[in-house]
Amino acid sequence: MVSKQALVPVERIERAILLIRSQKVMLDADLAGLYGVETRVLVQAVKRNLERFPEDFMFQLTKEEAAFLTSQIVTLKRGRGQHRKYLPYVFTEQGVAMLSSVLRSQRAIQVNIEIMRAFIRLRQMLASNVELARKLDALEKRYDAQFKAVFDAIRQLMAPPEPKRRPIGFRKGDE
Repeated sequence: MVSKQALVPVERIERAILLIRSQKVMLDADLAGLYGVETRVLVQAVKRNLERFPEDFMFQLTKEEAAFLTSQIVTLKRGRGQHRKYLPYVFTEQGVAMLSSVLRSQRAIQVNIEIMRAFIRLRQMLASNVELARKLDALEKRYDAQFKAVFDAIRQLMAPPEPKRRPIGFRKGDE
């Protein structure tokens, strides 16, 4: 099986998958960037086909959610007309799959395939961690307290890594 060069780096897709309202979703702006279209074009295509996007496929963020995201991302552009006037939309895995029927370009199809594979990889990683945690619990019950430190160390290694983001703002002593 010959592997082709990915159209979009897997890491970029995985970084764009967020957890909002206990669902893995992607922002409309991130998807538009991956598809190579403007955000307004993507949203316009979706609005023309709203019957394809029920609430469990796509939803609009609340003001509080959008403000929280903005405070986390902090990528405002300067100049007139550069800021969003409307609250962003987010798409679940099913919503992203449905986008391929709305955006019919060859790039959109290829990017959609890569996004679906990223969602599958995330699901597989989570499932393997759950199975590993179950096996670890069984082992811990069988062995006494002398191995507690080993089990604690393994659990720390299984914990998802904290995002590697620099703190925002200035700190005393930075020069």
